[in-house]
Amino acid sequence: MNAEAALQSLEELQGSQELSIIKLRETIGGDESQKDGKRSSDVSADAYDTATPASLEADLTHYKEHFKKLRLSYIEQVTKEKFLRSITSDNPVFIEHADNALLEARLVDQKAALQAQKVEVAEMIEELERRGRELSNRYEIIELQKAELSSLPASIDDLSSQISTLKQSHPSPTPHQPPHLSLPLPETVSLLSDRNSTISALDAELAALQAQLPGKRRDVEKLEAELKPLELQKLGTVAAAKEARRRREEGGGIDELEARGRWYKASEEGLRGMLEA
Repeated sequence: MNAEAALQSLEELQGSQELSIIKLRETIGGDESQKDGKRSSDVSADAYDTATPASLEADLTHYKEHFKKLRLSYIEQVTKEKFLRSITSDNPVFIEHADNALLEARLVDQKAALQAQKVEVAEMIEELERRGRELSNRYEIIELQKAELSSLPASIDDLSSQISTLKQSHPSPTPHQPPHLSLPLPETVSLLSDRNSTISALDAELAALQAQLPGKRRDVEKLEAELKPLELQKLGTVAAAKEARRRREEGGGIDELEARGRWYKASEEGLRGMLEA
């Protein structure tokens, strides 16, 4: 069942079972004094239709007090009427003490039964009030759901148009496109999370390398400063070697540098032999 059918069914059900305080009162009370749809009470239907729980509670308290006064007045009038009839009749009724005791015993039993009935009625009233509150809450929830259900068709149409627009602006991927471009939403979110984690790790590694960069630069500068004398020495040695080679080629024998080297080597060997002996 779609949203429109469910909403229509709910409206038909509510239309056939209208909820109002007047209808509920007529059903429970069985008021037969109404004719042609008109109420004989002095309280208008609008007062019930626009009533609130606080106003209904105040009306209930007022009618309870009024009923108590009417009950006392009725008992008083009935008692007076019985007393007058008993003393004005042709054969007055004389009540003995035993009759009073019997009436008192019966009155005690009737009071106990009446008290039990009062307790039962109070429990029934409490249960009815609880059920009334529960039904009221359920009715409010149904009304809210009905309002939400009424807005569903428009929302569905709007979402359908948005989906059509997105499909037109983002066509389906061709077979030549990478597979990750055609993933469903959960897999896409997971892939995006993995890529973000990788980017975060690379950013942390890059930050650590950038922190080490000044020290590496100082080391390079230090090595360059140490390398310059070595390069100069290398150039001097290469030049001396070239000069020695040239002299040897021109003189046809050993040059002074080679002779000095041989002398140093012979001296070293002689000193080693003396130390070993």
